[in-house]
Amino acid sequence: MSGYTAHFKVWRGDVRGGGLEDFEVEVNEGEVVLDIVHRLQATQAPDLAVRWNCKAGKCGSCSAEINGRPRLMCMTRMSVFTREETITVTPLRAFPVVRDLVTDVGFNYEKAREVPAFVPPEDLGPGEYRMTQEDVDRSQEFRKCIECFLCQDTCHVVRDHEENKAAFAGPRFLMRVAELDMHPLDAAEESGLDRKRTAQDEHGLGYCNITKCCTEVCPEGIKITDNALIPLKERAVDRKYDPLVWLGDRIRRRTSSG
Repeated sequence: MSGYTAHFKVWRGDVRGGGLEDFEVEVNEGEVVLDIVHRLQATQAPDLAVRWNCKAGKCGSCSAEINGRPRLMCMTRMSVFTREETITVTPLRAFPVVRDLVTDVGFNYEKAREVPAFVPPEDLGPGEYRMTQEDVDRSQEFRKCIECFLCQDTCHVVRDHEENKAAFAGPRFLMRVAELDMHPLDAAEESGLDRKRTAQDEHGLGYCNITKCCTEVCPEGIKITDNALIPLKERAVDRKYDPLVWLGDRIRRRTSSG
């Protein structure tokens, strides 16, 4: 593909407001959207704010919405668009704008802090942990997360309902709860921490209605819905309605009150 001129619409503004600004910009063979944004900075909009780091799809910094779809700018090739197509680049809609394409994703770090960390088994010391490869494979998929927060942005529970944010961790952090809950060495339950209960009661697992939109935008191809959220929901329901668990809770409450 030889060079051509593309029509871009880029959102400019800050917390007080803003709008789309039109640009005609050169595109060369093999380039990605982030290349074009950098060219705009170099030639037409030196004050255009954009967050990026690795340009290799591994840092998650350059998240934006391109033609309405949450994407990494560094992994979105210009060749997926026609030469006549207008390409619109806007900030992540679910989070407050700082300036131009930069958003405040602090919400996600707050939710990360709310997830209790891995609880090591008391009878094992450093270097003594042993896991089968099968157990490693189950959670290794979730470790590919680059925390681009595209799944958080596209989840309609967060995206369309600001009031839900206080009670809902979002798919990225429910995936973290699922990862820890299926970890064969996590001793949370022995320490009195019920991850399945906290997923439901504290992290808002019930808000998720498994539309799979989070999976669709994940640049790492993690099957967030099928491999993390649905199994976590199933385990949470089994736990909640297990008659033995119910009886045990009643006995514990009666013992503690007596």
